[in-house]
Amino acid sequence: MTDYYDRHDGAPADDAGRPDTEHGMTRRQLMRHAGWFGGAVVLTVAGGEVISHIAGPRGTDVGAAAGAAATESGTLRFVQVSDSHIGFQGPANMNVAGSFAEAIKQVNSLGFRPDFVMHSGDLTHLSTAGQFDQVKQMMTGMKTDRVFTVPGEHDSIGDVGRAYRRTFGMGTLGDGWYSFDTHGVHFIALVNTLSLEKLGHLGTDQIDFVRKDIAGLSSDTPVVVFSHIPLFAMYPKWGWSTDDALKVIALLRRFSSVTCLNGHVHQLFTKTEGNITFHSATTTAYPLPKPGRAPAPTPQVVPARQLKDALGIRSVGYRQGDRELAIKDQRLA
Repeated sequence: MTDYYDRHDGAPADDAGRPDTEHGMTRRQLMRHAGWFGGAVVLTVAGGEVISHIAGPRGTDVGAAAGAAATESGTLRFVQVSDSHIGFQGPANMNVAGSFAEAIKQVNSLGFRPDFVMHSGDLTHLSTAGQFDQVKQMMTGMKTDRVFTVPGEHDSIGDVGRAYRRTFGMGTLGDGWYSFDTHGVHFIALVNTLSLEKLGHLGTDQIDFVRKDIAGLSSDTPVVVFSHIPLFAMYPKWGWSTDDALKVIALLRRFSSVTCLNGHVHQLFTKTEGNITFHSATTTAYPLPKPGRAPAPTPQVVPARQLKDALGIRSVGYRQGDRELAIKDQRLA
C-alpha cells in the first residue's frame, strides 16, 4: 500500500416485508438526524478565512486551536480538498481546472508542508480517462508527500468505479476502501458512492472491513473517517446521507474522539453528536444551494466576484493528547 499512498503513484412493513425504514434507517432515526441541519455550526470569518467550530457551552474556538497547532513541532497537519469536478462545463464555473489550480496553489502557500492531502471525491465530472489523468497530474503539484482520495459518484459513472480504481485504487481493498495510521491517529477511507439509489451506501463487506480494522485499536485512539457522501442525515431528500451509516457509527461509539470528513454537498456544515463530529467540506468547483432552498441540488450561478467566496480548502491539525482535531476552512478568495 506504500506505493499507492505516495503521491507519485497514484412500524408497518414495506412491500418487501421489511420494517418501516427509509433506506436502512428507521423513520424515527431519520427524523432525529435530519433535524441536525441548521444552527449546528458557528462560522467565524477572519482575514478571509472561515473558522468553523462547534457551538457548545464552552464556545471553544477550534479554529484558533488550529492556528496554535500549526506552530507546534510534531503536530499532524493535513489538508482536505473536495469536489474539483474536472471536466465540468457550465455557467456556474467556466474554468473548474483553473479554480482547482488556485486551490493547489493555496495548499502550497499555507506556511507548512501538509503531512498529506485528502481529496474527498468527485475528482472528475464524467469519469473519463482524460479527466482522471488531468486531475492526477494536477495533484502531483501539491507540496506534500502523499495524496489520498475517495471516489465521488461522478467518479463512478458508467463503470461502477473501475476507471477510478485503475488510476487511484492501487493497494486498496474491495471497491477502493482502506485505512492507515500516522501521528497516533487512525484513518479510514470509505466508499459510499457505488450502490446509489438515492442515498449513499456502504454495504456489508465494507462494514465488516471497518469492524475488523478497528478491533485491535485502543478506545482512546483518535479516529478520522473520510467519505464522499455524508455519514449523517444532512438532507436525505437530496440524497445527502448514507443509508447504512449508522452501522459504522455504532462501531465507532467506543472511541473517545471520532471525526468524519466528507464532501459532496459543496458547502460547510458541522455537527457533533457525543464523541463523533461531522464536517462537510466546501468545493473547488461551484456552489450548491443550501438544503431546501431550491428544487434540487443543482450548480448555482453566482456573481463572478462571489464565486471564490463559495470555494475553498480545509486544513486540519492534531496534537497528540488533544481530544479533538482542529479544523480551519479557508476561502479560495
